[in-house]
Amino acid sequence: MPNWTEVLKEIDQTNGCGGGVDLVRRRYLKKLYRLTGRNVIAYYSGWLQRPNVASTSLMDLDKNGFMNAVHKLDRSKGLDLLLHTPGGDFAATESIVHYLRQMFGTNIRCFIPQLAMSGGTMIACASREIYMGRESNIGPIDPQFGGIPAHGVIAEFKKAVEDITANPQSIPLWQVIIAKYHPTFIGECQNAIDLATAIVTQWLVSGMFEGDKDANATAKRIVGKLNNHADTKMHARHIHADEALGFGLKITMLETDKRLQDTVLTVHHAYMHTFASSQAVKIVENHLGSAIISVAR
Repeated sequence: MPNWTEVLKEIDQTNGCGGGVDLVRRRYLKKLYRLTGRNVIAYYSGWLQRPNVASTSLMDLDKNGFMNAVHKLDRSKGLDLLLHTPGGDFAATESIVHYLRQMFGTNIRCFIPQLAMSGGTMIACASREIYMGRESNIGPIDPQFGGIPAHGVIAEFKKAVEDITANPQSIPLWQVIIAKYHPTFIGECQNAIDLATAIVTQWLVSGMFEGDKDANATAKRIVGKLNNHADTKMHARHIHADEALGFGLKITMLETDKRLQDTVLTVHHAYMHTFASSQAVKIVENHLGSAIISVAR
């Protein structure tokens, strides 16, 4: 299969027919389908190319793309979902997972050619199996409020209580800091952490570890690693495949199947070239060529 440069050359050669980047991308999506015999849907964001465009994040509007991509598929063949996303809205993530499971049950495999962060990691945890390469990363699933980590807010509040208890003279200092939080914010942060823990644990138990006698303990251990700001330190932390394996996730390395690895990476290159050469910022597309493409405004 062609590498990054060869895919670009193929796109240039196909441009004479019009829409070269789309033709090449869809050609390799179809090759992946023929290789696996399973439905293929790619959910790709161009946030790396356009980091300041809000619509690159995961949102409720994306469900329209998934509905369009699922339409007319033979759902008995299961789903191979290619993910490249920074994550985004938690409620939208939960809703999309619910929809995909309504369509395919737990017969879903997730492929992460490069990055599936935050909500993307949560979606991957709802699958039966995750495929990653040495270059692939998932990320923490700790909830954020406008970029502020919920875990950090609670830790800061606990620190304030401890300091004030030990030294009441620190009250004026902490008043300035705590005043920036609106009423009930601390509770909202804890609720978000608890909900993320409960939902992803349930997805792991009912999907990836269905039937395992230690499913609950395994799922709790994995979520304890992914939803732990004290250990991961920052929401953008990149977790590599070997670390994800260490957490207990069912990871299959792409390197174990050369044909599959080459095909998945070629598809990935085609999407990266699409974002680099067009105004597209997000694509939800299946192997039949049915797609909804969002563009920068």
